[in-house]
Amino acid sequence: MRQSILVTGGAGYVGAHACKALAASGYTPVVYDNFVSGHREAVRWGPLYEGDVRDAAQLDAAFARHRPTAVMHFAALSEVGSSWKQPVEYYQNNVVGSLVLLERALAYNVQAFVFSSTCAVYGIPDYSPINEDTKLNPINPYGRSKMMAEFGLQDAANAYGINVIALRYFNAAGASFDGEIGEDHTPETHLIPRVLHAALDQDRIFGINGGDYSTPDGSCVRDFIHVDDLAQAHLAALERLLKGLQTGFEPLNLGTGRGYSVFEVLAAAEQITGRRIRTKVGPRRRGDAPSLVADSSRAGHVLNWEPTSSDLETLISTAWAWTRRDARAVAA
Repeated sequence: MRQSILVTGGAGYVGAHACKALAASGYTPVVYDNFVSGHREAVRWGPLYEGDVRDAAQLDAAFARHRPTAVMHFAALSEVGSSWKQPVEYYQNNVVGSLVLLERALAYNVQAFVFSSTCAVYGIPDYSPINEDTKLNPINPYGRSKMMAEFGLQDAANAYGINVIALRYFNAAGASFDGEIGEDHTPETHLIPRVLHAALDQDRIFGINGGDYSTPDGSCVRDFIHVDDLAQAHLAALERLLKGLQTGFEPLNLGTGRGYSVFEVLAAAEQITGRRIRTKVGPRRRGDAPSLVADSSRAGHVLNWEPTSSDLETLISTAWAWTRRDARAVAA
């Protein structure tokens, strides 16, 4: 009998890729999503419950109907910029929502919990690459809300015996190789899709948020990881928990250990698309760290995982194929 896994935010970008990976490995992903940013067409591999993670009654309906053996928690607000404008909403969704979900999971005796966290919990680190022993010092409400959710999960693991793996990933990018699902946010704030939208629309000017950082070319440096690699890491974390190999709370970084600057991404995108991208350097965006690069060696050891599709060419090529396909679908 296929085990059911409750996937909150399973209609979103990373969540949908995780659902696809779960189904391919013999699990039934039960998607729980409020569709604030998710897409109904991305729910393809299991049943759907529409609801908010703060809605205990609706969560109970999903838990009671499907009796999941584990939870994968992706549902969250995740934009640094909007977190400054709407901090209460971020704490409500990302902290309160996580605690309500955790409480209901405990009520249904779910002992395995995979949490989608972020490198934003580190803020501006003193050294690079960043490992899990780096001090947590988030510099924006989004990062603080995810850190607080982690603290709640860690304390629950200590008090109630639930087992949690928190995956702190860096910059998710790319699209599925078969073109089924990709990155589609409104508004779009992530670097690679914004660059590719500018390549697609030659009248669009790509705005660079700051060109005076203490980096080799003055633009921010980020560690990009392919969304399929992220999905495989979530699957590995789940199976480690279900096999009883992990107890308590374990944070793990997910990245490649290689950072690319905004200008490097632009140059690669122009080469891959064969199009000139118009740019304009603007002011820094509040809450952005100059450089965020992961040390993922612990995840490699604990999960027996390594990214296999996260070179810049693959990231941009798969995202470009998805962007053109999505644009054709919208035009039709």
